[in-house]
Amino acid sequence: MVNTTDTLFVLLSAALVMLMTPGLALFYGGMVRRKNILSVLMQCFVALCLLSVQWIFFGYSLAFAPGNGFWGGFSWLGLNGVGFTPFADYAPTIPHQVFMIFQAMFAVITPALIIGAFAERMKFSAFLVFTLLWATFVYDPLCHWVWGSGGWLKQLGVLDFAGGIVVHTSAGIAALVTAIVIGRRKNLEHTPPPHNLPFVALGTGLLWFGWFGFNAGSALAVNAVAVNTFVVTNTAAAAAGLSWCLLEWIRNGKPTVFGIMTGAIAGLATITPASGFVSPMSALAIGAMASIICFISVAIMKPKFGYDDSLDAFGVHGIGGILGTLAVGLFASKAVNPAGADGLFFGNPQQFFIQLIGILVASGYVAIATWVIYKFVDIFFGVRVKETEEIIGLDLTQHREGAYTILE
Repeated sequence: MVNTTDTLFVLLSAALVMLMTPGLALFYGGMVRRKNILSVLMQCFVALCLLSVQWIFFGYSLAFAPGNGFWGGFSWLGLNGVGFTPFADYAPTIPHQVFMIFQAMFAVITPALIIGAFAERMKFSAFLVFTLLWATFVYDPLCHWVWGSGGWLKQLGVLDFAGGIVVHTSAGIAALVTAIVIGRRKNLEHTPPPHNLPFVALGTGLLWFGWFGFNAGSALAVNAVAVNTFVVTNTAAAAAGLSWCLLEWIRNGKPTVFGIMTGAIAGLATITPASGFVSPMSALAIGAMASIICFISVAIMKPKFGYDDSLDAFGVHGIGGILGTLAVGLFASKAVNPAGADGLFFGNPQQFFIQLIGILVASGYVAIATWVIYKFVDIFFGVRVKETEEIIGLDLTQHREGAYTILE
């Protein structure tokens, strides 16, 4: 039976999640050099358009139709049978199309997160093909495994409330693979500072705001789980932002605006899979852990290994998603969500190992599939722009536009 309050809540949550993609565009756009900001904005907005269409045609069916354990199949192509009555396996109190459009926004932002790994050096044509193939052959099946009716990881007992595996781990692992295979940016010995920190700050604010829809909306109803999810989402972000600020202060002598924003995003990514299963006090611990582990990944491990993950998509989203998924196995409590499970700290060590299996399987599949898709696109289209185009910048060479027309 349709509940109008729940329906309104999830529709508003879908709108909030949609806003995260333009927020990501500003967040990433402010971080690149000024000659490439429009290319990042274009990639984010075209992902919103392209993947919204893909989701309607066949993406939703592949991800959520009740097929076998590995994919949904074609029974819901073109939203055939996806109407205004609830589909009880997913959300018994909202119209099926409301659930569909809410999930569409997750399908949009996940491939968009990968942009941070290859920013400033991928052809726009190659980006379109890569993104469409990745969404179809990586995101949609993985989504079915974890969230779909009959999905095999779901049947195994893997818990992922709002996308630790499906969104952040998958995008993060894909980011690491693409950063390695596309190679470092030309003539770049050190990562350049963000060219527009106010844009990064605005993008962070929009992402943080949208994340309430991302996480709390995943309760799919106005209930105690949604309230708790809202609270722990903000708590983890705040704890992580503060922790990152302190880490920078201790290590570098000065806290930075960029640091506190990066920390907040790391906290949000890390709390995502656990948000519907943990208490506010656990969220404080998860947020602090997120900033410490992601800080080490970004500030120490990336320079050591030398890969050019331009905007730290792996170091923040990938590491955060993995850590948060494992945190479910530690901090989850049935007192918070009776439909979940207890974690290690609440007497159930088995859940931690179930979460670990989910991470290993998903990471392995995403890494292999991403590499294959990248190589396919590179053979037929060529992924990387020419060196002269990279030096000039993607804004002019790919889109014949400039963001800044007044010289300082």
